Amino acid sequence: MLKAIGFTDDDLSKPIIGVGTTWIETMPCNYNQRELAERMKAGIRAAGGTPMEFNTIAVSDGVSMGTEGMKASLVSREVIADSIELVARGHLFDGVACIVGCDKTLPGAAMALARLDLPGLVLYNGTIRPGVLHGRRDATVVTVFEAIGAYRAGKITLEELREVEDAACPGPGACGGQFTANTMSTAFEFLGISPGGLNGIPADDPAKGDAAESAGRMVMELVNRDVRPSQIMTRPAIDNAIASVAATGGSTNAVLHFMALAHELGLELTLEDFDRIAERTPIVANMTPGGRYNALDIHEAGGVGLVARELLRRDLLDGATRNADGRTLAEIAGSAVETEGQEVVVSIDHPLKPSGGLAILRGSLAPDGCVIKLAGHETRHFRGPARVFDSEAACYDAVRAQRIGPGDVVVIRNEGPVGGPGMQEMLSVTAALVGEGLGDEVALLTDGRFSGGTHGLMIGHVAPEAALGGPIALVADGDEVVIDVDARRLDLVVDDAELARRRAAWSPPPPRYTTGVLAKYAALVSSASEGAVTTGRRLARALDRPA
Repeated sequence: MLKAIGFTDDDLSKPIIGVGTTWIETMPCNYNQRELAERMKAGIRAAGGTPMEFNTIAVSDGVSMGTEGMKASLVSREVIADSIELVARGHLFDGVACIVGCDKTLPGAAMALARLDLPGLVLYNGTIRPGVLHGRRDATVVTVFEAIGAYRAGKITLEELREVEDAACPGPGACGGQFTANTMSTAFEFLGISPGGLNGIPADDPAKGDAAESAGRMVMELVNRDVRPSQIMTRPAIDNAIASVAATGGSTNAVLHFMALAHELGLELTLEDFDRIAERTPIVANMTPGGRYNALDIHEAGGVGLVARELLRRDLLDGATRNADGRTLAEIAGSAVETEGQEVVVSIDHPLKPSGGLAILRGSLAPDGCVIKLAGHETRHFRGPARVFDSEAACYDAVRAQRIGPGDVVVIRNEGPVGGPGMQEMLSVTAALVGEGLGDEVALLTDGRFSGGTHGLMIGHVAPEAALGGPIALVADGDEVVIDVDARRLDLVVDDAELARRRAAWSPPPPRYTTGVLAKYAALVSSASEGAVTTGRRLARALDRPA
């Protein structure tokens, strides 16, 4: 059959390498992958392999944000992992190279490699360039969402909003700040599953094609030496990746994704591991949304190897972990070439903050844990009355109507993995609050997620979620909520008797979807505290097997 589409006996006598892309015409994030796949295949052929290209899905967080479509985003991570796994198993590939872009394509590809344990790697197709607005090279898709909030508050005109919209996204590539895609791209270089220095090349840089060809040759080296993902994605390597998230003020979505990846690898990883690593890791990269610079800037400064170099100076990484390109992390850091005068990565002797960009809280409102982003604000303690909403849409309507005031604790529930379903991101709400000038004056907590572009006092992944009867389901308007970062606590100030009365009156909300992929996901997905995987305890119970 393969001869019918041009493969020869010589082709089929060589190792067969699956080249999995997530190209799609619904976003700029993955738009350059067809060209990169051709270059990667050329590298594989030159190194003695036969590439076979295949495609899987992607869902754009930026395009779907604030709509019902956003529920599909996290679900797509599982579909991506499943489909890569199925194609590789079905066609008996000898190795797999994945080209990824938008947020969920990165962890989805790595999860598939973890399941398959075939020689392989992941190449990020690159960041978008920042938009130029009013002479400044710093506009991103988050700038648009914040401008929408400013427009609603009467701070800018419709014409000014359109100017932001037209400038923010000038070409191909994933969202340009240290949002989820660039956070995971950085982390994958520290993890070792992405070749050192290649992910950070921007999408429209001519050098990106050379990087893809080089990655194609590298995957053949992995096949020839029989180097498996389980030998690269070790527990010390995961700790390195988490440290990179902390040191760059990266997305809290990395918590979900690394919990899920560790699960697929059969490695023990807890929420407290994130807290421990972040607490000891200073922020040394001044990256948006909490800082000043974008992904293009850190590439031009010398790349994320500069971050590794600084962390290794304090023994905050395991420099002996191996990269898919054959080098150790220490060797990659040592080869980083710093651009004279760059201000993106600072010396660890004078960090931007003494500890990393996230923390894990527990307490009466989140007995199974939640994650708070610390980059971009200085608030360590907040106490205020709850403003409760049973969906993101209801909350957004309240923000648009300016019914949220300084000192409020906004609670958005029934948006968790099961309740959403799909744990949608809340960038529309958080950006609108920032745009209205309330970003530093309110807190927001949810059993859903936040975009990597979110900044301010925001707490996500509250577990157990409301749809499963977690304490967040019992919060009422006006209840006092206390956030204490130093004590790692999130608490509801309501006496036990009143909570017992509310629990007795509570019943689960009806499922929002009863058929199709979202209903299937809701039936199988685990808690956010376990990575929101569909191969965890709920599936084990359904199969009547140990987890």
